[in-house]
Amino acid sequence: MKIICVGRNYAAHAAELKNDVPKEPVIFLKPDTARLKSGETFYLPSFTRNVHYEAELLVRINRMGKFIEEAFAHKYYNEVSVGIDFTARDVQSALKAKGLPWERAKAFDGSAAIGEWVKLDALNKDIGDLNFSLEKNGERVQNGHTSHMLFGVDALIANISTFITLKVGDVIFTGTPAGVSSVKRGDTLRCCLEQKPVFTCVVD
Repeated sequence: MKIICVGRNYAAHAAELKNDVPKEPVIFLKPDTARLKSGETFYLPSFTRNVHYEAELLVRINRMGKFIEEAFAHKYYNEVSVGIDFTARDVQSALKAKGLPWERAKAFDGSAAIGEWVKLDALNKDIGDLNFSLEKNGERVQNGHTSHMLFGVDALIANISTFITLKVGDVIFTGTPAGVSSVKRGDTLRCCLEQKPVFTCVVD
């Protein structure tokens, strides 16, 4: 399983971190050891003092594909969820300042929280019309809607598959909306898709 992540896919989030809005998708990878399941504890790594949550809509690939045309991309997934791209923001900022890759800040163990999968048909909604959110300690801190993506899901699949062969079970993190912030020990995080919980974890 590959975890393929998209950065800066919401203009408001790019603005809050003072990043330029990209003209094409910003792509990075996380290893399978980054996966964190719902109900598991997220342990703050020792090498950072500022971990941020980034709630994102997730898509799971259901067939192998390469050079997928955008018009046919919808045939390559039928399940969605919500997860969290945990980011060591202080580490990322230091790496960005040196023009270095982000993996130390993005790909550490437990940094890819993946919620329970939901059949897209069961939602009875188009992929471009989905609401998702993240709550911290019972307070909603992020709201996202897939219509606000700079690059929609099908466009992302077309772009990613130009460079990387997609296989069954691969997960795409499609980017986070505005509202990211830090977590601390004792926090409880909950992700919802169309108002229904799909992921919960405690920070330690």
